Amino acid sequence: MSTSAPVPAAHEEPAGLGGRAYLRLVGLGALIGVPAALVAAVFLAFVHLLETWLWTDLPDHLGASEPPWYLLLGLPVVGAVIVLLARRLLPGDGGHSPLKGISAAPTPWQYGPGVALAAVGTLGFGAVLGPEAPLIALGSVVGSLLTVFVKVEPRATAVLTTAGSFSAVSALFGGPLVAGMLLVEAGIGMGAALIPVLLPGLVAAAVGYVLFLGFGSWGGLNHTALTVPDLPPYQHTRGADLLVALGIGIVTAIVLAAVRRIGTAVDVVASKPGRMAPVLLVAGLAVGVLALSARGLGADSQDVLFSGQSSIPGLVDQTSVRIVLILLVAKGLGYAICLGSGFRGGPVFPAIFTGVAVASVAEIWFGTSPTLAVAVGAAAGMTSMTRLVFASLLLAMLLVGTNGVDTISAAVMGTAAAWITTKALDQRAQAAHPAPAAPAAP
Repeated sequence: MSTSAPVPAAHEEPAGLGGRAYLRLVGLGALIGVPAALVAAVFLAFVHLLETWLWTDLPDHLGASEPPWYLLLGLPVVGAVIVLLARRLLPGDGGHSPLKGISAAPTPWQYGPGVALAAVGTLGFGAVLGPEAPLIALGSVVGSLLTVFVKVEPRATAVLTTAGSFSAVSALFGGPLVAGMLLVEAGIGMGAALIPVLLPGLVAAAVGYVLFLGFGSWGGLNHTALTVPDLPPYQHTRGADLLVALGIGIVTAIVLAAVRRIGTAVDVVASKPGRMAPVLLVAGLAVGVLALSARGLGADSQDVLFSGQSSIPGLVDQTSVRIVLILLVAKGLGYAICLGSGFRGGPVFPAIFTGVAVASVAEIWFGTSPTLAVAVGAAAGMTSMTRLVFASLLLAMLLVGTNGVDTISAAVMGTAAAWITTKALDQRAQAAHPAPAAPAAP
């Protein structure tokens, strides 16, 4: 996660963020929160309705109880065509690549249509990516658009575009805290100067989330709720659970490192001149093939497609290690392909699904609590992909709700193991493929 704003020293007050000007900035943050949340709600509702029509209503009209094979193969390819059109015909390249993680860099308002269209082609048609990156970008577009009509200093412009992102993504992450923690970890080098930069965004997120809650179940927005339902209470942490959590963290980091490596290899091919279109189309077809193959082996094809957020409850309830491993392999390969082939979405929720899948194997083998599996798997998965620790733990606690408060110790162990393993694998990869030395200065 990155930001283009300059970073002041920890003891300095950021330029343009003092006195009455700062109070005005906080007020503008609250003002941005409403339209940014509205844009997020409309976007999420549209994607949900599109998914329902394509993957449920259309098969019903065709007389099928599940998507026929030709829809499984064809719809992701149609989505790839939409993404290709958005990237070629509209400014902004459809947003940034998911392989680069989560970006908080300001998004110009002119990029909004391209970001939205590429995200619809990705999310609605089954590609294995999440909605968080498009929401961050669209929220930033709202903030950027406001600065066209309200004149503020350059430093304040960056703060307001970030405030729009806060408001939009808080709808997905269950409130302003996770979004705030993302920025805290990304801007930790700013020290005390981070607080005045953070506050307008938190105000925007709080106002926007209240508006988002007011929509209730309209447009299927209740499906974005983070808490996994019907998890049993987890009240007694055992030493064995901490050991299992360490193993989950290590294995999850290894699996997601392989996913990243495959995604990077696909990205190298897609980045060559003239390769974007064929790679995107083949990637869409490959995702459909993976979903169809998983169905043939006994798993649910819909658990292979999409971000995986809505599939976590069924994954945790699964009692067959074979089915969990099928989903882990198929989803992981689809995730890797979508990361590097040119689709546009976020990397967080498929990583969470991967971590929970690894934890579900441990749940079946060792009889650990499903609540523990969700908390540890989610935290380890998000940490392995984003390198963020505290935001990952906070999101994991939201997933398990009040029944999983006592899982925090095990989640910390899994997160620590995932972070250390990921860093070790990164260093090993850098040692094996060192960056070329810079040319000597004349």
